[in-house]
Amino acid sequence: MNIVVCIKQVPDTTEIKLDPVTGTLLRDGVPSIMNPDDKGGLEIALGLKERHGGHVTVLTMGPPQAEEILREALAMGADRAILLSDRKFAGADTLATSNTLAGALRALSFEVVITGRQAIDGDTAQVGPQVAEHLDLPQVTYVEAVSLDTPAALTVCRAVEEGHQTVEVTLPCLLTVLSGAVKPRYMSVRGIVEAYAKEIERWNFDNVTVDERRVGLAGSPTRVYKSFTRGVKNTGTLHEVTPEEAVEIIVTKLQEKFII
Repeated sequence: MNIVVCIKQVPDTTEIKLDPVTGTLLRDGVPSIMNPDDKGGLEIALGLKERHGGHVTVLTMGPPQAEEILREALAMGADRAILLSDRKFAGADTLATSNTLAGALRALSFEVVITGRQAIDGDTAQVGPQVAEHLDLPQVTYVEAVSLDTPAALTVCRAVEEGHQTVEVTLPCLLTVLSGAVKPRYMSVRGIVEAYAKEIERWNFDNVTVDERRVGLAGSPTRVYKSFTRGVKNTGTLHEVTPEEAVEIIVTKLQEKFII
């Protein structure tokens, strides 16, 4: 089985600060990590490889420093790593990103494509499903567990509001995985050494099958003009009163706000 896992390098959101004037992210000094949902997807892929055999390729789109998470993925057990990096890809929103990833996937052989549910720097949960639509693949989202019971289909457990749902999906397919679904393995010392001995393939626009008008800033119908943190709420007032007095206070406050 050939499995391709799409991963992304993201800033550690626990360390992020915003410029109060421009509303943009201050990335200086902020560590970059592999997106947690993507790491969960990589663990799912490596588990399938261990149980059933196969080959795991990791694919990311980003600047040259995104090579760091590809090395990490190789150290965890991935077999092949591809970095999509080209100035033409810069400024991409989710649609342009999914077009670029789909263009690269058309050049690869796979039975399963795995992505994280969403990236912590955007929280849109759009890229995985969009890639599936571009490639006309059946998709299962919010995946927690996967098993291969027949050569032609996967049995997938997914999270839903009411609990869990088990579905069967035919191959080839695309899955989006939750970070809490599995506990990703640690890199081994041997894996780290071998990861730096392997070559990371660098692909640019010429390696992907996609219209230039559908990638990067040119292919992005949306723009983020400003980011901001949620405002701090004012400190409330504590009243130690009887139930009857509490009712009167609540009614008065609702009347002041013209709710009643």
